Amino acid sequence: MTPQELRTFCLSFNAAVEDFPFAPEISVFKVLGKMFALSWIDASPLKVNLKCDPQDAVRLRGEYEGLIVPGYHMNKRHWNTVRVDGGLPDRLVRELIEDSYDLVVAGLPRAERLRLDRG
Repeated sequence: MTPQELRTFCLSFNAAVEDFPFAPEISVFKVLGKMFALSWIDASPLKVNLKCDPQDAVRLRGEYEGLIVPGYHMNKRHWNTVRVDGGLPDRLVRELIEDSYDLVVAGLPRAERLRLDRG
């Protein structure tokens, strides 16, 4: 997955936006103000921080050792850093991004989730 493919996929979700609250080179992807992905989009190797169910986070780190690690500068119980430079199948990376988005949406207040459903 290329940096542009990562950006395009993250922005394909309902109400997703890209923001740069930390620095111009750090892309933060949010839904209704809540972060679901963070990436140094021009870094090599390309990596993205993604929210993850704590049990899945540990399992993924063991299954993809070195490619999925505890979230860099994040709560390591809930976030993983995922290498997006070809070591993992793009399909898996897309699933992990979608799971992150879904976890964040599930944590939104009911009224905001309903607003998203109405698009």
